[in-house]
Amino acid sequence: MSHPAPYPVRLADETRQLGQLADHLSQLPPPQAAQVIARVLNPDTGVLSGVTHLVATGSVFAKDQAERGALPAEVWLALGRASNELGDITLDLDEHKDALQRVSAPPATTAAKPPAPAPLVVRRRR
Repeated sequence: MSHPAPYPVRLADETRQLGQLADHLSQLPPPQAAQVIARVLNPDTGVLSGVTHLVATGSVFAKDQAERGALPAEVWLALGRASNELGDITLDLDEHKDALQRVSAPPATTAAKPPAPAPLVVRRRR
């Protein structure tokens, strides 16, 4: 009888939904695609900041394991470098969050203008 995966492992398996989201992204209308991207890149609650935090936490774990000799130090260094680079990318993208939110916002509704009168064309029979 197989044992079910522990909860954190099941959570890690759910990341496959990101691939599904990427597949849908190219099919979305521009405002909706911008809204998805803005949510993913949100520096406080977005996927990118979550992944950055996860990699940083993994780096702390790898450091401890490297100090015990269970992992090579290169694993810790690579995770630390990845964490730093992801953090820098998050900061760079944060500068553009307003533009993404502007594109994803529904257009402001304005009072409908009556159509401009069109000149009538009269044809005469000869």
